[in-house]
Amino acid sequence: MPIDVYGLIGAVTRDRGDVFRLRLPLVGTVACVRGAEAARLFYDPERFERAGVLPRRVRATLVGEGGVQTLDDEPHRRRKQMFMALMGPDALAEIDSIFADTWRRYARRWQADDAPVVLYDEVGRILFETVCAWTGVPMTPGEVSKRTADLHAMIETPLAFGPRHQRGRHARRRSEQWLADLIDDVRDGRLQGRPDRALRLIASHRDADGELLDRRTAAVELLNVIRPTVAVDRFVVFVASALHQHHGWAERLRDAASDDPVAEWFVQEVRRTSPFFPFQAARVRRSFRWRDIDFPVGSLVVLDLYGTDHHEQLWPDPDRFAPDRFETWSGGAYDLVPQGGGDHDHGHRCAGEWLTIALMVRATRLLTEMGYDVPPQDLRISRRKVPALPNSGFAVTNVRCPAVDEGREPAGTVASPRASHQG
Repeated sequence: MPIDVYGLIGAVTRDRGDVFRLRLPLVGTVACVRGAEAARLFYDPERFERAGVLPRRVRATLVGEGGVQTLDDEPHRRRKQMFMALMGPDALAEIDSIFADTWRRYARRWQADDAPVVLYDEVGRILFETVCAWTGVPMTPGEVSKRTADLHAMIETPLAFGPRHQRGRHARRRSEQWLADLIDDVRDGRLQGRPDRALRLIASHRDADGELLDRRTAAVELLNVIRPTVAVDRFVVFVASALHQHHGWAERLRDAASDDPVAEWFVQEVRRTSPFFPFQAARVRRSFRWRDIDFPVGSLVVLDLYGTDHHEQLWPDPDRFAPDRFETWSGGAYDLVPQGGGDHDHGHRCAGEWLTIALMVRATRLLTEMGYDVPPQDLRISRRKVPALPNSGFAVTNVRCPAVDEGREPAGTVASPRASHQG
């Protein structure tokens, strides 16, 4: 019987505390932990390792073989530096600008078309075009839909079975081949580009042994920039859904000055409350005892990310959507963990977290500068799917674009409050 993946661990932890043992589908018996103290423990490299932890079906679809997520110690530190080199302020400002320009180009087409616009589909393509331009990966307009569909298949099928899972495997093989050929073109001098772009940076990266990455591993790591960026489309859909459900916040965001932190508070609350990826796994490297439970060497431990982001002691009234709570948030590394916890530079926290936040903030502003209607549709979220998404993908109609061609940032309009939804 299908299970609520996001609620299963959290429901049990509320009854049993922040650590317990549980049998999970496809995984077996594991120790489950949640909360800031548990997250601090989980990201301690002296206690836990990642090598060999991810199931084969996850590596064959979502993350690939040999990527940074599967490394520990000096190999991980060296590889992580490569990713962090892409995340400087200038680079984030550049992708923000590309994303805004691409979105507005798409929005003008939405305005001219009477058909409903499904944000999940469209924003995925916007983000694919954006990240290709930002990484220096060449692509043609005819590739956009096909490549985006492959990236969605990789993201959506790690825990699927049968033909759906096979689609994810085939999509990864096609994508890795595409990018491995580009890596070869860069190394052979057939393809030029800026040295600070991800394509050139990854093609020229040398690991601790002084050797270039083999072409397939380089393709995996380039996909580890492209795929997670496209996956931000789910967070953007959750932003749109939150604006739709909380009209007062839409008004407040529309009227906020560009330097007002309210947009980031809103985005952080969307990240905290949204069912993205529910947990991360690691293996015990050195036996220890914590909270009266033994953690033997080699045993598997799962950190409940969703449960930590809804922990009652960390987030009072955790199911209430309340962006103002971030006005006094200390910015702790272990209490808000939708993309992992701990240190960005050296740990296993997502290198692209700042990029995600920047794109979500921009999407929030773009949505509030547009006008649109939200027709009746099924906005229920199945928490049996990983990662989750509103069933309809969030459709909008009657898109009204602000005037953006006069060289000014428009005030825009708020999404229509006339809409209705199920769930």
